[in-house]
Amino acid sequence: MTTDAMTHDEVHAHDGHGHAETVSNTVYGFWLYIMSDCILFASIFATFAVMSHSYAGGPTGKDLFDLPYVFGETMFLLFSSVTYGFAVLAMNRMQRQQVLGWLFVTFLLGLGFISMEINEFHHMILEGHGPDRSGFLSAFFTLVGTHGTHVSLGLVWMLIMMFQVMRKGLTTQVQSRLVRLSMFWHFLDIVWIGVFTVVYLMGVM
Repeated sequence: MTTDAMTHDEVHAHDGHGHAETVSNTVYGFWLYIMSDCILFASIFATFAVMSHSYAGGPTGKDLFDLPYVFGETMFLLFSSVTYGFAVLAMNRMQRQQVLGWLFVTFLLGLGFISMEINEFHHMILEGHGPDRSGFLSAFFTLVGTHGTHVSLGLVWMLIMMFQVMRKGLTTQVQSRLVRLSMFWHFLDIVWIGVFTVVYLMGVM
């Protein structure tokens, strides 16, 4: 009986070790994805830098950008990173309801950011300042739009994770996915700081 019990425990220990190794490999793989996304954004930033003065007789950043509006948009995204941090802290304490609450707040802030960005694009296009107007605007819509697409995908991922937390609880796999979403969300926050600085602040100078 003792031998059988030890064998059973050893099997579970081996399974647990194998599962932890799988989670570790998954996180490592996600880091590789983040690095590839860094290359993508670096390329688009470089393109914007080259095209930033190609106005083709059209409007410049000074003519188009409303800094107080964009600052408000930025605050939505920055605070969403803070609230996601609270969600991770609650996850570490295994407080499922608090995790769900903070994720919901984060989702609303992210949705507010995307709504303001879509509204900005909508007004620019209505006024005839779409991506086909000049090289500058083409690069602007590509850079800001690519970031916005990433945020939108992050919001979809967040909804899925909220459903998984409700249905499965804070299992090891769910926690691993929440950590990866955290990495993704904070990465987008850092990219946006670059966008706000390079595109908007420098654009109105």
